[in-house]
Amino acid sequence: MSADQHPDRSRLEPSSAGPAGVSARSPVGRLAATVERLSREVRAAQAEAEGRALIELAKGILVERLGCGPAQAARQLSELTEQAGTNPLEFAVEVINQAARDRMSEVTDAFLAATRAAAEANPEPDTEPAAEPAAVRLRAAESGALAANDTQAVAESLLEQALRPLGAVAVAIWSVGADGSLTLAGSAGFSPAEAARWYYVPPDVATVARCGLEERDGLWIRSSSDKGLPSVGRHHHPDGGRVAVPAGTGGRVYGVLEIVWPEPLPEQPPQIVRQVEALAELCAHTLETNTGPAGSDHPPRVLPDAAELMDLADGLYDPALVLVPHLDASGNLVDFRIQHVNSRFLDPAGRPRAMVSGALLLEAYPMAAGSSELFQRIERVYATGEPFRARRMNLTALVDQVPLSAVADISVSRHGAGILFIWRIEDETARLASLLQHAQRLGRIGGFEENLLTGEITWNGQLFDLYGRPQTSTPVPLEELPAHAHPDDAVTIGRFLRTLLHHRRPASAAFRLQRPDGVTRHIRVVAEPVLDTDGRLLTTRGAYQDISAQHWTEVALAATRDQLAHTEQQASERDRLALQLQRAIMPPAQAPLQVPDLHVAVRYRPAEAEQLVGGDWYDAVVLPSGLVLLCVGDVAGHGIEAATSMVVLRNALRGLAVTGAGPGQLLSWLNIVAHHLTGGVTATAVCALYDPASHTLRWARAGHLPPVLVRGSEAAALPLVRGLLLGAVPEAAYEEGELRLAPGDNLLMYTDGLIERRDRSVEESLTHLLTTAADAPGTLDQRLDRLLTYSRSDTDDDTCIVGIRVD
Repeated sequence: MSADQHPDRSRLEPSSAGPAGVSARSPVGRLAATVERLSREVRAAQAEAEGRALIELAKGILVERLGCGPAQAARQLSELTEQAGTNPLEFAVEVINQAARDRMSEVTDAFLAATRAAAEANPEPDTEPAAEPAAVRLRAAESGALAANDTQAVAESLLEQALRPLGAVAVAIWSVGADGSLTLAGSAGFSPAEAARWYYVPPDVATVARCGLEERDGLWIRSSSDKGLPSVGRHHHPDGGRVAVPAGTGGRVYGVLEIVWPEPLPEQPPQIVRQVEALAELCAHTLETNTGPAGSDHPPRVLPDAAELMDLADGLYDPALVLVPHLDASGNLVDFRIQHVNSRFLDPAGRPRAMVSGALLLEAYPMAAGSSELFQRIERVYATGEPFRARRMNLTALVDQVPLSAVADISVSRHGAGILFIWRIEDETARLASLLQHAQRLGRIGGFEENLLTGEITWNGQLFDLYGRPQTSTPVPLEELPAHAHPDDAVTIGRFLRTLLHHRRPASAAFRLQRPDGVTRHIRVVAEPVLDTDGRLLTTRGAYQDISAQHWTEVALAATRDQLAHTEQQASERDRLALQLQRAIMPPAQAPLQVPDLHVAVRYRPAEAEQLVGGDWYDAVVLPSGLVLLCVGDVAGHGIEAATSMVVLRNALRGLAVTGAGPGQLLSWLNIVAHHLTGGVTATAVCALYDPASHTLRWARAGHLPPVLVRGSEAAALPLVRGLLLGAVPEAAYEEGELRLAPGDNLLMYTDGLIERRDRSVEESLTHLLTTAADAPGTLDQRLDRLLTYSRSDTDDDTCIVGIRVD
């Protein structure tokens, strides 16, 4: 019978292909299969041995609790397991948890509770709950770690028993040194070369383990690429998740447990987080008792005798306390006991040293747990070994009865299992002396005292500097002061000495000190006499102050005030002259023109401030040809320059108009005048010639706003014609427009001072002007007055308006 007729035969024959495609019948294939089978048998034997270790531990607990022998304890364990309806390993874990009541017990109890809940929800006998082996694995990992002879074996046990089932591929156990450095005490899942390369991490180097050490709840990283922190084996799993949890117990951190996953790590449920924390605490116990990896030459942790730390505190010149941890029944740090205070210790609250020594820190100084976070700082020093120092901490951080000015420099450091807490209270006298010294230096003040009986003279260092003399030289007596001063100040110094030495009254004087280095300084000296009980002069004391900077500042201010007054006077004269010139040529109103069937009116409103006198101008004149010249313009700028330029352009246009040229040609000539003959000023203008015979208006503009035609109840701006502002280019051509006016029409020509606003566009302001002009009833004069009255301009610029009305 062929193989096709016997489908079950393939299960009886070995596969033709082994691992990695190697034939199982080849020698290499058979060897690989043998290695794989032996590995499975070793793992099974290890699991069986660890299971037996847990059962034996549970038997030992029953022997102790029941007071029976090993055989009776074994029978009792078997009976209780059968009554509980569970397997021996699970019941052994329950017995261990009841006896231990530690962090591992809390975690495994949670897993066992989950096991029972899953069993009740899914009573199928063939289904094994996923949570059931977890509690066993944790206790098995604990058993393996406690049985290991070094931290390296602990890391391997944790990875195989507790972390691989969670998907982890590597683990590192770091030991933290007193200086904040990290040492790789044990690892699993990394190559030996990689572990050797990361054996030591100096202090202050930011790694995953370092950041996890600084976080109270540890560091959970979804992907190593998220944080970009270096760590052992990162190049093998660049996108894998990592966890770094502080390994501590009893309030003290001994190291960090770092776990590596090959893939990004999603957010873990609370029971997994608690499991990792329990494993970290297990590592802390291991680090507390082991020296590091096998073969390491690092010495074991040795806690110095408390007596040595007390001797160290007694040898200090600053107040010091020796603190030792105070743990609760569960082994958690709750406070520190003040084991010892040295002889220089002075309680900020005024209590004797005997009342403070032996007390708990938070009982003696409850404010330490307040806003200053001093207790939390001490707690972190004890946990990590990193010292804490602070400058000028207010002692209200300890007790609230001390003055607010009481400050001290704080130093907290860990020495073995003890804490050395030192503070240096700032001496008020020394602080005031330091402040006085700084004040004298900043104020350039030097003090002196002269004993007239003994001739002894005392100067401070600042006074030697003021005199430009070395501090090893002899101080200068007051009577020799004239020899060191400018000769012109001899009278002033003589009056000062007579008042002080003869009349025995306080005196002061300002003089010029001539130093040996040739520098002259302006000095003010103030002194007072010291008399004995009989009124005799014993001592004089006082101070010199360098007031050179103040003197030259006063001189500069005086010169500036004089220059400013002169400048203001000149500006006032220029403004007055410009205003007089403008008013002489541009009166607010002029005599009416005598033109048949035409009424002409002009308005000029000057700027309110004299310094804003501008270059706005207008003109309305009958030419020899009978035509009427109408124009308005605006020269850029203000002041005398704008006023004189306005006079030049206005008179030039009058002279050019008698030639009979049209408005476009007139503006072309006027552009040449502005560009070449007025110092390069720029201006805008609109020029018109009105023929009374034909009622025709020809006009042109040079960058100016167009005239406004009011016909009936409507007002509109004339269509724009091309024209560049005056003076911008050497030569320019200007386009003309022509308009026939009907009886009753009003034409308005104006400067931008009538409509210009800082917060509105020209188009908006022109629209408002058209509305006001259309609504203005009455005569032409009333219409112009209304435009000035209701103008919304806010630039305080001068304004010109020329209006005509055809009758």
